[in-house]
Amino acid sequence: MTLEYRRLESSEVARVGEIDRTERIDTIYVQHGVELEAVTGEFSAPAWLTNGTGEHSVAHQVDECERHLAAGGIALGAFSDGRLVGIGIVVPHVRDAVAQLAYLHVSDGVRGRGVGVRLTTDLERIARDLGDATIVVSATPSAHTVGFYLARGYVPTASPLPELAELEPDDVHMEKRLDD
Repeated sequence: MTLEYRRLESSEVARVGEIDRTERIDTIYVQHGVELEAVTGEFSAPAWLTNGTGEHSVAHQVDECERHLAAGGIALGAFSDGRLVGIGIVVPHVRDAVAQLAYLHVSDGVRGRGVGVRLTTDLERIARDLGDATIVVSATPSAHTVGFYLARGYVPTASPLPELAELEPDDVHMEKRLDD
């Protein structure tokens, strides 16, 4: 599979609907400060809904991407045969010297092939080059997602940004020093 990575124009974030977010999830984490408790069950994620505006709809995902870009975010995309298969957005300077990895999704069937690693590496570099020393993320609590961030050097934080904790109370809130 040949992949092309590039910065996305704001008009292109509507292509987020090309990503297949389907994922089988049988373990999630519940965060207690910096400790993570594994909970097993059926938590699988279906494809985004093509109709409506609910949280798991394409329309909502586009709105979220546009909101992050309006806040100064920078979006990168990964393409395979012209199709968007990965997207990541970093919002620099959400606090003094702190960036937010605000959005990251990689299509089912493409995960595990380095797309997420490449996108996060590039987004972290952008944040570091713009002067941020730390990056924070509100990670979907699935074992796969949390494991991905842990492997990338992120650690759970007991002090997430209040607005992120309020917006995503069930997520695992993590941070990473960018000089590591």
